[in-house]
Amino acid sequence: QVQLVESGGGLVQTGGSLRLSCAASGSIFSRNIMAWYRQAPGKEREFVARITSAGTTNYVDSVKGRFTMSRDNAKNTVYLQMNSLEPEDTAVYVCVANTYLGTTYWGKGTLVTVSS
Repeated sequence: QVQLVESGGGLVQTGGSLRLSCAASGSIFSRNIMAWYRQAPGKEREFVARITSAGTTNYVDSVKGRFTMSRDNAKNTVYLQMNSLEPEDTAVYVCVANTYLGTTYWGKGTLVTVSS
């Protein structure tokens, strides 16, 4: 069983920055592929970013150059640094763990609101 706790969401103006954190417990964190998804009001959930155990990252096109995902294996934590935020980034951001055992766990999410 993996527990994921997100933090760092909030209200920010257009052009501002936020850093989301996701603290994980219950598995060998360093071997997990970690990801962020988001769901905006009235829209389907979408993939945002992913980081492998080796530190390789992938991003959805709409956040490339603005968002950076990183991990600190010593702290069992992943981060999502979000810069140049736009109203379209408003969503609940959810942390996901894909373990080396093939199981997937989802956090409860943290709300990011970008005002225009």
